[in-house]
Amino acid sequence: MGGQACVLYGAAEFSRDLDLLILVDPDNFERLRIALDELEAEPIAVPVTQPPLNAECLLRGHAFHFRCRRPDVAGLRIDLMAALRDGSTFHDLWERRTTLEIEGQTFELLSVEDLVRAKQTQRDKDWPMVARLVERRYLALDSAVPERELGFLLRELRTPELLIEAVQRFPNVAASVVRPAIQAALAGDADAVERELKLEEASLRARDRAYWEPLKRELEQFRHELRQQSTPANATEASDPPPQAEPESP
Repeated sequence: MGGQACVLYGAAEFSRDLDLLILVDPDNFERLRIALDELEAEPIAVPVTQPPLNAECLLRGHAFHFRCRRPDVAGLRIDLMAALRDGSTFHDLWERRTTLEIEGQTFELLSVEDLVRAKQTQRDKDWPMVARLVERRYLALDSAVPERELGFLLRELRTPELLIEAVQRFPNVAASVVRPAIQAALAGDADAVERELKLEEASLRARDRAYWEPLKRELEQFRHELRQQSTPANATEASDPPPQAEPESP
């Protein structure tokens, strides 16, 4: 659901971690715990719970972060989530997934559409990835492309030149898409398109910040409780807390 998915879609060359969207289910949790044990994976950030996966926290949107210690995967970070910002259920996302077979291995990826929405975050590094994911999809279009696919591309293209080309190529679909950047593209004004895209990006970044704000407050509370538990009675509050990681949206 993250950088590795972007690699498999051809929009990135490298990712340092593995982001997985998981089904919250007791049997699935047991399989996950076995896999994490086999990888010698240890929790590296709050929330730290026992057992090391908490259904309630996952469903509220928190991520659980692990670092692998087994020699062949030493240092690999695994981030587990069960909920996305847009509220899609796991079952909905699974129905829309993309399945790839590579050298006998099966990979289940978030659909391009879901991955693009998930990557529209407050982080600078995600926006070039969003642009590449949509551009690659647009440049691979054939003559039998469904209207739904065209609607997605016209709503999400982030390159002024390509957006202007797309509205000229598919004017009927473009006319049905409510997006200020589309109106500027229909007028052929590349500068106006770029301005509208920047405003749109700023709005999407603000939406992501608003989504994470209450979760970050909960993480601060988790950190405080962890410090309280790990601080001896005769120690000061200034003792260094255990290492923590900032939560990342997918």
